[in-house]
Amino acid sequence: MKKLSIKSWAIDDRPREKLLHNGKTIVTNAELIAILISSGNRNESAVELSKRILASVNNSLNDLSKLSIQELMKFKGIGEAKAVSIITALELGKRRHFEEGKIVHKIKSSKDVFNFMQPIVGDLPHEEFWVLYLNNSNTILDKYQTSKGGLVSALVDVRLIYKKALELGAIGIVLIHNHPSGKLSPSTSDIQLTEKIKKAGKALDIKVLDHLIITEKAYFSFADEGIL
Repeated sequence: MKKLSIKSWAIDDRPREKLLHNGKTIVTNAELIAILISSGNRNESAVELSKRILASVNNSLNDLSKLSIQELMKFKGIGEAKAVSIITALELGKRRHFEEGKIVHKIKSSKDVFNFMQPIVGDLPHEEFWVLYLNNSNTILDKYQTSKGGLVSALVDVRLIYKKALELGAIGIVLIHNHPSGKLSPSTSDIQLTEKIKKAGKALDIKVLDHLIITEKAYFSFADEGIL
């Protein structure tokens, strides 16, 4: 039986036309991806192929964003250009989410820190260490990545952390790093590094306000747990 192309479908069932006539909120995730990739393969329409790709990640856009170009290209009908289009669209969505998070510049709780930083480090496959610099009203002055990958405790340069704090006129800092493993408990090296940074700031009258360990969906706050 010959497969019907999307062009042979009723206009209201075609993803692009559906979006144009009914609005973007009506279009499903699979249909949005179908619009991106434009065509499927010999046996599947763009929508069918998109549904299969989504099904492979349990219909999670977040998990889809973690697939590499090579992993996407394993699906028949997805070449390098289509894989790049999918990754680009998901990355733009992620960056938009981060921009929306930046609207709340003032940090009132550990939850605010999590909401601000989770889009940046929450789903990374490697470990990164970041610092948020705050003024006396707990408004974020800047964020700074101090290390990426490897043994974080060995790579964090305390001098650079406070050099930037002095340049910004920060009176407080919040430490953040992610655990790709998903484990929230701080390691011995996490605790030792926190204490090292905290002691260094005392002489400069710059306070370590918190240290968050962030995973994809949750976080651990040193301050909330009373171990700062």
